[in-house]
Amino acid sequence: MALTVYGIPTCSTCKKALQWLDSHAIAYDFVNTKEHPPSQATIAAWVAALGSKPMRNTSGQSYRALGDEKQTWSDLDWIEAFSQDAMLLKRPLFEKDGQAVLVGFRASEALLQTTLGS
Repeated sequence: MALTVYGIPTCSTCKKALQWLDSHAIAYDFVNTKEHPPSQATIAAWVAALGSKPMRNTSGQSYRALGDEKQTWSDLDWIEAFSQDAMLLKRPLFEKDGQAVLVGFRASEALLQTTLGS
C-alpha cells in the first residue's frame, strides 16, 4: 500500500495526523502543498472521489477572502480555485494507492485504520 499525505508542515491538524500515522507504524510520503501545489488534474481526481464540499478549508483566511459567490460555485469552480490557491484545501488529504480516500483528521482511529488499511 502506498499512502501519501498532502498538507503543510505547520498545520496542527497535519502534525496530529502524522503523529498518529507514526505511532501506528504506518508508512507514508508527505507532500507539502505550499511548496508543491497539486496539479489541476490531481485536484479534479480528488473532487471526483471526495466531492468539493469536504475539501474546502472553511476556517482559512483564503476561504474567508472569497466573495459570497462561492456559495453558488460548481465543482469545476472549486477545482479552479483549489488549483490557484492550495490553502483553500482542507488538510490533511490522504491518498491510498493514488486514490483520494480521506480529507481532514477528525475521524475515529477505527475509521482511519479501515480507510488507510493498517
